[in-house]
Amino acid sequence: MTRRIVVGSIATLNQRSINQADKQQRIAYLDTGNLTRNIIDEVKLIAPGEPLPSRAQRKVQDNTIIYSTVRPNLEHHGFIDTARKHLIVSTGFTTIDVTDKDVDAKFLYYALTQKPITYFLHRIASGSVSSYPSISPDDLADIALEIPSDRTEQKKIATILSLIDKKIETNSLINKRLSLMADSLFEYWFLQFDFPDQNGKPYRSSGGAMVYNPVLKMHIPADWSAALLADFIAHDKSGDWGYAEATSEHDQRVVCIRGADINSLNGLAQSQPPQRYIAAKNSHKLLEPNDVIIEISGGSPSQSTGRIAYVTEHSLGRFSDPLVTSNFCKALTLKNPTAVYYLSHLWQMLYRRGVFFNYEGKTSGIKNLLFDSFAGSYLTVRPKAAVLRSYYEINDVYEQQKQALLAESAKLGELRDWLLPMLVNGQLTIAR
Repeated sequence: MTRRIVVGSIATLNQRSINQADKQQRIAYLDTGNLTRNIIDEVKLIAPGEPLPSRAQRKVQDNTIIYSTVRPNLEHHGFIDTARKHLIVSTGFTTIDVTDKDVDAKFLYYALTQKPITYFLHRIASGSVSSYPSISPDDLADIALEIPSDRTEQKKIATILSLIDKKIETNSLINKRLSLMADSLFEYWFLQFDFPDQNGKPYRSSGGAMVYNPVLKMHIPADWSAALLADFIAHDKSGDWGYAEATSEHDQRVVCIRGADINSLNGLAQSQPPQRYIAAKNSHKLLEPNDVIIEISGGSPSQSTGRIAYVTEHSLGRFSDPLVTSNFCKALTLKNPTAVYYLSHLWQMLYRRGVFFNYEGKTSGIKNLLFDSFAGSYLTVRPKAAVLRSYYEINDVYEQQKQALLAESAKLGELRDWLLPMLVNGQLTIAR
C-alpha cells in the first residue's frame, strides 16, 4: 500500500538558525559547493570569534536533509545521519526535518533526489528572476510524492540505496588519501629536497650537495636551477562553451569542464560535466594527456580563483567524448609533459596558502585570475629531468587508481539512479 504526502505537511523547513552563543563555538561550516550527491568534499573549521561567512546560518541535527536551492541540476544535496558538533550549513541550503513518525527521513531524502524531481526543480529554477537559477523553500515544500505507507519498507529501501552510496563514499575517501600521499611526496621531494639519490637514499639527508641560488635566495640541489612558472608552459588553450545542441557549424560533441568539475577530475568530488557542441575548426582546443586546467574566473570572497586539475590518459578514458574547458578556465600544454604532477602539486600548494588572492582583478563583478602576471613573475626550482620523470611515474600509478575508482563510482551512481524510482514507486520490491 502507498500513501500520498506533501513535503511541507510531513516536515519542517529551515527550522533552526545560529544564535550568538553558537558564534562563540568552533564552527564546522558546510557550503553548497562542498557537497554533491551526499558526498562531502570539505568542511571548513572556523575558530571561536573568527568572522563567519555571511551565509553560515542554518543549524542541522541528526537525520536532517539539506538541499541546495541554487542550480538544482548540480545536485548539491545530502543527508546528515549524525550531525557533528556545531555543524552549520549555508543559507544556500534548505534544511528539511521530518516530523511525521510514519516517514523515514533517509527514505524521503532518496525520494526527493530522483532524477525526474531534479529536472522538475531545475525547470522552476531556470524560470526564476534571481541572479542565479534557483528555487525557493516553498518549491520543495510543495512537492507531492507517492510513497510506501509502511515505514519498515521505507527503511529497507533506504538501506539498499545507502549501501551503494557507502561504497561511493569509500571510493571518495580512498581518492582523498591517495591525494594526501601525493602531497606528502611533493613536500618530501621538492620542499625538503629528500628525493631518492642515485643510491635510493634521501638526497639532502644523505649529504647530497646543496648550493646557494641567488635568484631563489635559498639553497637547492647542486644540479637544479631556478625558473619562472611560465618557462614550463609551451602554449595555452582557451575555453569554448559551445552550444547545447548541434548546428551545421557546431557539430563536434565534447564534454565541457567547468570550474565546478575540477575537483571531480582530481578524484576529490563528484560532478557531471555537460555535453556541448563546438565548431570543428576549434579542435585545437581539445584537451590532451598531461594538459593542465586552471580556473581563471569565478571564486568567492572566501575562495580565490585558480583551482587546478590535470588531464591524463586515465581521466580521458572516463569520458566518451573529447574534453574542452569552459570560457572560465584556461588549459595549458607543458614543454615537458612529465612535469605535469610537479607543477600541479606546486600550484595546489600555493592555492591552499591563498597566494592567488593577491593576483585577482575584477570585471563586471566577477573575479579574474591575473594568470600571465603570476606565471611571468613567480620563481620556483626546476628539478632535473630524471627526478621529474621518477615523480611522474609514481604519481601516475596514484592517478590510475583514482580514475578507476571514479569510473566505478560512476557505474554505482547509474545503478542507484536506475533502482531509485522503481523502489520508491513500488515497481521493484525487496524480498523478505
